[in-house]
Amino acid sequence: MSRSEEISKLLKSLTSSSADVEAAAIVDNDGLMIASALPADVEDDRVAAMSAALLGMSDRIVRELGRGLFELVMIRGSEGYTILVRCGPEAVLSVLAARTAKLGLIFLDANRSAKEIARLIT
Repeated sequence: MSRSEEISKLLKSLTSSSADVEAAAIVDNDGLMIASALPADVEDDRVAAMSAALLGMSDRIVRELGRGLFELVMIRGSEGYTILVRCGPEAVLSVLAARTAKLGLIFLDANRSAKEIARLIT
């Protein structure tokens, strides 16, 4: 199995392991989509661009405030969550979760997936 196929399999596993995970994508630091498991009504380019913008801002905040290296950021909206988890130095895992999501389980699954993805892309 190729590296790309393994990454896609991990994303599909993440989105299918919980009904609360609605979508997931791997985006590089420059906003280019590496892989995704997104619904048809969600634009890959839009998710990639916004994930990279949020990553850049989060990275800067952590650095400027002396909080070490960026690991995770979560945004809660009225209809659900957007969670970014660092996947090594060059990419981030973006997860869209339902409003009713059990966040502890989502964080656990997302962190496990991010570690495995970092191993595959590094």
